[in-house]
Formats: sequence, structure tokens, C-alpha cells
Amino acid sequence: MSEQLKVPTIAEYMVEGKQPEILFWVGSAGSYDDRAKKITKAFVKLLNSAKVDFAVLGAEESNTGDVAKRAGNEFLFQMQAMMNIEVLNGYEVKRIVTCDPHSFNCIKNEYPSLGGVYDVIHHTQYIKELIDAGRLSVKGDTYKGKRITFHDPCYLGRANSEFDAPRNVLQKSNGTLVEMKKSKRFALCCGAGGAQMFKEPEKGDMDVNILRTKQALETTPDIIATGCPYCNTMMTDGIKAKEKEKSVEVLDIAEVIANSL
Repeated sequence: MSEQLKVPTIAEYMVEGKQPEILFWVGSAGSYDDRAKKITKAFVKLLNSAKVDFAVLGAEESNTGDVAKRAGNEFLFQMQAMMNIEVLNGYEVKRIVTCDPHSFNCIKNEYPSLGGVYDVIHHTQYIKELIDAGRLSVKGDTYKGKRITFHDPCYLGRANSEFDAPRNVLQKSNGTLVEMKKSKRFALCCGAGGAQMFKEPEKGDMDVNILRTKQALETTPDIIATGCPYCNTMMTDGIKAKEKEKSVEVLDIAEVIANSL
């Protein structure tokens, strides 16, 4: 994206005595992973297009502690969480939007008991909200005639029962949505959950991402749509493992909609 994207920090808002509509929690993947950065930029493009007053924490954002918790290090998780909660409460943050279902689940369900109570929304839910409110207009035919299958992220779908928002948003792209045999509540994990993203499979483990990619390819898609940076990585690696299928794109929903404006 060559256009200049506006990404203010919440500290800049505070200097002006203002509060943003939402805090965009970028997350570790969206901040540091080269592929996930493209998802971050696509979502910011949508926020700019909808003229949303949003802000990021910038250098004050730290890891949610989700990975530490899933790996069994509760002490480290609580240290990370308390540090983040202190920052968020200091800025009187009320509403948080993130592209990462792991951050979404962690802040929404595990921060409240530690004093961090916020209205936490996944970016697909927020994109739907913007479209429904008429703030974001999807008019392009970029994906008209394209077959799109959606992989449900575990921490958005099975853990938080959000199945409709991603699909409702994808339908706005004018693509043809095709479901995998295992979808929604019965969807298979991409293989990155539980801190598995950061380790190699143990001896005897099957490559779950290869199996899930195979299930996606059975729908003969042009695009595999994701709603999680980790899912995006795992499905992309799954495509790479199947040389002849490299024509299939793996795109986050934010990218699909940003390309459709």
C-alpha cells in the first residue's frame, strides 16, 4: 500500500485532551511479523477509510501474556497482564479492537479478573459494525466470481462463539463463500494454538496445518480467508507444502475488504 496511513498513538490523543473511539491492539504478530504487518496495514486502511478516531499504544504496547499462559507459565502471564492493565487503565481505555483472536480472547476473558475490564472486539466484528453503520462502503468487484473459503480461528469461533461476523463481512466482497466440511463449531485448529506456533512438531505429531489446508483445498477455492495472523501463517505454509496449489491465495478478511474498497 503506497498511500500514507494515519496511525496516531493514544498518548497523542491525551495531549490534546481527547479519547479515541477505539484502541487498536496491534499484537506481537501484527507488529513484528512481516506477513502480519500487511494485515495491520490493511485494517488501518479500513479505519482511515471509515474515518474512525482510533489510536494505538505504540511503544507502550506489550505482549498480552497469552503465549506464556498457554505454555503453562501463569506467573509470567500475570506479570505481563498486570503491566498492560496498568497502561490501559491509565489511559482510561474502554473499547479495544484487535486482529489477533488470541489477544482478543485473552484481554476479553482473562484480564477482567486482574482488574482489566474492557469492551473487546475482533476486527471482523468491527468491520461488520462499520459496514452496517454505513461508515465503510464496499463497492469493488475485485473478488466477484472468486471462490472463498473461511478458516475459523479457534479463539474466535469455538472459544467465543463468533461465527457469523467474518462470513457476513466476506459476503460483502462479492465473492462466492464456500464452506469446508469441518467449519464453525467443528472447525479444525490450524495447529498454531497453545503456543505451538513457536515450536516444531514433536516426534509422532502430525502436521495439523497440512491437514487443515487439505480440507480447505477440497472446496477448490481461489482464496483461503483467515481472521488471525497465526492461522494465516499456518495455512500459507500448508499451501507451500503443496507445490501445485500455490495459485491459491491466503488473505486476512481485512485484506479482502481493503482490496474491495
